[in-house]
Amino acid sequence: MTKPPLTLYLAAPRGFCAGVDRAIKIVEMAIQKWGAPVYVRHEIVHNKFVVDSLKEQGAVFVEELDECPDDRPVIFSAHGVAKSVPEAAEARQMIYVDATCPLVSKVHIEAERHSENGLQIIMIGHAGHPETIGTMGQLPEGEVLLVETVADVATVDVRDPEKLAFVTQTTLSIDDTKDIVAALQARFLAIQGPHKEDICYATTNRQEAVKAMAPKIDALLVVGAPNSSNSRRLVEVGARNGCKYAQLVQRATDIDWRALEGIKSIGITAGASAPEVLVDEVIAALCDRFDVTVAEVETAKENVEFKVPRVLREPA
Repeated sequence: MTKPPLTLYLAAPRGFCAGVDRAIKIVEMAIQKWGAPVYVRHEIVHNKFVVDSLKEQGAVFVEELDECPDDRPVIFSAHGVAKSVPEAAEARQMIYVDATCPLVSKVHIEAERHSENGLQIIMIGHAGHPETIGTMGQLPEGEVLLVETVADVATVDVRDPEKLAFVTQTTLSIDDTKDIVAALQARFLAIQGPHKEDICYATTNRQEAVKAMAPKIDALLVVGAPNSSNSRRLVEVGARNGCKYAQLVQRATDIDWRALEGIKSIGITAGASAPEVLVDEVIAALCDRFDVTVAEVETAKENVEFKVPRVLREPA
């Protein structure tokens, strides 16, 4: 039986960003340097496949520092941690390595700088997300207020409307954030923003590629984890820009084939913590069912690289 034709548009860039690449490398290098087990506080990046492969190499994932023994190294995830976490590690004389993405660290530094200048911070982010918890935890309680939506801006209770600054989670939707920023600037005329956009280059680039692809496709598959903020935003961006069907899949086994019946074109992208091997798996599954023609939709080239911490570059 002949397979139905399908044009497959591959988003570029997609998948791993420099911060994720660096965080994974940090865990692997720590295991090489100190041997197994190496403890990791929280998922190093939001991807089960990545976490499972690091477990096989000797990483032990925990939620809190008190689950770690004093005599083994611990790594803090790419999402960043509250100041109290490294302080607690130091108090216990633990070896620790901070794998916080440098672009998240930039937001932490911004928040501190604004606070030193007497400003209260409003953070645009998702409650409960580890990056939001880490950023809010850079300053004493009450110094960083969270808003998640435009509606939240109307009710946020600030100390002094003349002394405010805002920062954002790095993995948000550009369009949603723009609306929230506009609402903040309309209510608080003196509010200060970041010198340079907080939303990271990789999040922006992946969203732009989906926007460019959306008019060409009947369906969009985003390879990524359900707890990955930037992956979920890619699904939303696809839907908002005209994709009739947009689905987040962790693996090829998650594809809802009934939803893809009769489609002529499909777009594939991957969140910043999804490895390319999972994209290949999805493509292979499509090739089993369709006569596939592949076209790439490239909207940017990425050549960013972040160094691993010096402690890992030095001999044990």
